[in-house]
Amino acid sequence: MKYLAPDEDFPPVESANSLGLLAFGGDLSPQRLITAYKRGIFPWYDSSQPILWWSPNPRMVLFPEHLKISKSMKQLLKKDIFEVTYNQDFESVINACATVERGEQEGTWITPKMKKAYLELHEMGLASSVEVWEEGKLVGGLYGIYMKDKKIFCGESMFTKVSNASKYGFIKFVQKLQQEGIKLIDCQVYTEHLASLGAEEIPREEFLKYLK
Repeated sequence: MKYLAPDEDFPPVESANSLGLLAFGGDLSPQRLITAYKRGIFPWYDSSQPILWWSPNPRMVLFPEHLKISKSMKQLLKKDIFEVTYNQDFESVINACATVERGEQEGTWITPKMKKAYLELHEMGLASSVEVWEEGKLVGGLYGIYMKDKKIFCGESMFTKVSNASKYGFIKFVQKLQQEGIKLIDCQVYTEHLASLGAEEIPREEFLKYLK
């Protein structure tokens, strides 16, 4: 695992360890984050750690055409029980994501510095949010990096305060992205929740081809 000096470039992703950990250090400047995402690298760490950079192999992705919608979700979608908006309240979404408990992880990985960095990317038009509303209250959502030139959305985090709210918003968003010609949604690492929605693991080498 390589230490990154402030102005030092990332090492080749092939040098990541078996967990996908590539390097530590560096900074969260917009330029470094943009470079990272273009190379299949993302930051993930908590407040007790230095900045950690990851590029796992295999990579969890969702091809929009493989999206799975359960019968119960189809019924909810038909009823329009939630209102879904895009990029209407990015800051509230990332703040809500920061409060979600992540199992054995101590604290949140969405630190104040991470919030500031992604808010900057949002202002630059690179980070996008999805808001799910119920009776005027924000009850779910997600955010990530939308590389429109690559037709790839890199999901970062989601939250829900009401059952099925985040899943509802995610499905609506995937359908929207599919209409925009998106190739895939980067889900980073395996979870049962993502697998239930149709996400799958592919070799890192294959994922990187979509970024070129």
